[in-house]
Amino acid sequence: MRRTPPILVALLACLTATQAQASDRVPLRILAINDLHGNLEPPPGGIRIDDPINKERKIRINAGGVEHMATLVRQLRADHKNTTFVAAGDLIGASPFLSAMFHDEPTIESLSLMGMEIASVGNHEFDEGKTELLRMQNGGCHPTDGCRGPHPFTGAKFRYLAASTFDRSTGTTLFPPYVIKTFDGIPVAFIGLTLKNTPRLVSPVGVTDLEFRDEADTVNALVPELKARGVEAIVVLIHEGGFPTGDYNECPGISGPIVDIVKKFDKAVDIVVSGHTHQAYTCNIDGRLVSSGDKYGTLVTTIDVELDRNTRDVVSAKANNIIVRADKLAKDAEQTRLIADYQQLAGPIAARPAGRITASLSRIPTDAGESVLGDIVADAQLAATQAADKGGAVIAFTNPGGVRSPIIRRDDGSITYGDVFAAQPFRNQVVTMTLTGAQIKAALEQQWLDPTRPRVLQVSKGFSYTWDNAKPLGDRIVSNSMILNNVMIDPTTSYRVTVNNFLAVGGDGFTVLKGGTNQLFGLYDVDALYAYFQANSPVAPPTTGRITRLN
Repeated sequence: MRRTPPILVALLACLTATQAQASDRVPLRILAINDLHGNLEPPPGGIRIDDPINKERKIRINAGGVEHMATLVRQLRADHKNTTFVAAGDLIGASPFLSAMFHDEPTIESLSLMGMEIASVGNHEFDEGKTELLRMQNGGCHPTDGCRGPHPFTGAKFRYLAASTFDRSTGTTLFPPYVIKTFDGIPVAFIGLTLKNTPRLVSPVGVTDLEFRDEADTVNALVPELKARGVEAIVVLIHEGGFPTGDYNECPGISGPIVDIVKKFDKAVDIVVSGHTHQAYTCNIDGRLVSSGDKYGTLVTTIDVELDRNTRDVVSAKANNIIVRADKLAKDAEQTRLIADYQQLAGPIAARPAGRITASLSRIPTDAGESVLGDIVADAQLAATQAADKGGAVIAFTNPGGVRSPIIRRDDGSITYGDVFAAQPFRNQVVTMTLTGAQIKAALEQQWLDPTRPRVLQVSKGFSYTWDNAKPLGDRIVSNSMILNNVMIDPTTSYRVTVNNFLAVGGDGFTVLKGGTNQLFGLYDVDALYAYFQANSPVAPPTTGRITRLN
């Protein structure tokens, strides 16, 4: 009898072992997005990435748009038995006109059509408060504006998760803390949570009865519960992020809150999908895969996972950020119809002429924190409230986070109501109040409550001041530098100051403004800006210098 050569026996044994190992693995593909912010259409500027030919420079790629995203999602699902589509918050809020005009109902409908299944709650989901967010999930007409859309709004077909957000009156989470999905018999838990600092980023009135708990503590407390339910594979969808220095599929030198949070997570956590910082990265932090997909729908993250049939845990996971190429991906017909239905209603309003500009108006701040568009927004709010019967304002402040999009000059210089709305999409009312000079200084000192993310208020013309970066927090405003119309601000004198209602109730941590007296509410901020362009066109970019920084 002829004997099998030893080397062939070894090869057959190796092949058999490899086949057995492969049969013990279950593949799972997770598709993820974050920070869409209602960008149904491709955002201006697309995505900025390293030039493949010359890594020393950046190039821009035309990217985004739900019509193209839906096509990409469908392609990425093809030939993969086990897939799920998830998100890490800020799908809505601070949205362009087409979505914001309808309180972001079009975006919820678009993602539902696309097959999204799970989403964590971001801070911008709370822009209109808890009750409105519940409407996004459950459907129904807007309590003030009614049913504005082309058809009834039935709510999200995907499930919002909010593990760290508790309703104080009930002691329970606003939405379920997690969802367990089963793939070929293996349970995988998806935990969703928002950032702990949400109350400082949204109007306090809308979240006054909610508690936002520590992100890592929340997740770690859920691990024993999940293990008791037979779960070993855990994915966290968290609306918090980091700041890397590399390209969209890299992760050199990442810093920011996500690093410390991930390091605090129980070792049972396998994968983290993050957001909030509008960055793109695929990282390994403390042995866990951590990803983020830029902003405005320019990327879809694919996370290819292998699950072990025996341990039911994650064996491997690899992420890849894929650009939603608006120039190469076909448009999905369902998404095109949805957009067309809403454009038919919104188009005539968005197209209303607003005025003209001589150059694009940027929201990018100087080293001192001042931006060209921020100056103009503050000027517009001052102009709207200067008259005695409108508030008698002498100064206006606006928060930089409320100035959302630049106003880009067309060839003929014309701008529309849609352009103005994109710059001021929150529809905050302007509020004029009385503050002393001492209160004005105290409010300005609160710009650095979070030293890692200062929020420098934009100021109206006629007012200027200097701040010293070398001084300690709480003492950065150079007192004798605060000047109003060439006169030094007196700490004991009262001044009429205009802000938006987000700031008036202590938004962004500006609690001093809650002490303003004799409040008079006026028009919406977007309408003030629209009126300003109509009255002053053509508008040229003002020279910055109202805010000066030392050191």
